[in-house]
Amino acid sequence: MARVALVTGGSRGIGAAISIALKAAGYTVAANYAGNDEAAAAFSKETGIATYKWDVSNYDACVEGIAKVEAAHGPVDVLVNNAGITRDSMFHKMTKDQWDQVISTNLSSLFNMTRPVWEGMRARKFGRVVCISSVNGQKGQLGQVNYSASKAGDLGFVKALAQEGARAGITVNAVCPGYIATDMVKAIDPAVVEKNILPHIAIGRLGEPEEIARAVVFLVADNAGFITGSTISANGGQYMI
Repeated sequence: MARVALVTGGSRGIGAAISIALKAAGYTVAANYAGNDEAAAAFSKETGIATYKWDVSNYDACVEGIAKVEAAHGPVDVLVNNAGITRDSMFHKMTKDQWDQVISTNLSSLFNMTRPVWEGMRARKFGRVVCISSVNGQKGQLGQVNYSASKAGDLGFVKALAQEGARAGITVNAVCPGYIATDMVKAIDPAVVEKNILPHIAIGRLGEPEEIARAVVFLVADNAGFITGSTISANGGQYMI
């Protein structure tokens, strides 16, 4: 029986590419989404991947949503914590709401999504958790104190939880994308991309969502059990650590 993979924010952008790649690799995939019903319906129609709507910043909603996924497809073996938002602002102008929204969606969601599947993974002695962080969680970014803090927190979550899951056959890893050619990045003024972004990327181009997806497929494989607590930096040489 195919392993069940659940991808948050899995119907658009990087998440959609991850969902599609996991299905192509033989997984039964469920994609969570937050609010764009039209995009989710189109994604399901095009790919055959089931979509489920809930807010990952709400713990009770996550418990209920995961229960629906498992009732339909079986226990979740692979969890990809991909959902994320930005509410950019210079810190001296940032509101408490902008801070709370980003921390809740990008960081607290890791607890909200992982905790309900963790005991099942422990009992089955197998699990794969991948958290999509960001290059800006590694190096910081002006105007993104909230976002950078949340994505740096993702990496701490991964390193600590990996130690707890290791003897139970559960790996926990992170992928840190750089600037990827998603709708969000494509919406940036091309002149800004050309002048302010591309010169800092060693290979001289934006990444593609499928390149992030390939990293995830690698990390969640059954035979990737010796890789845990690790971070794959997929940023085209923008930031090297």
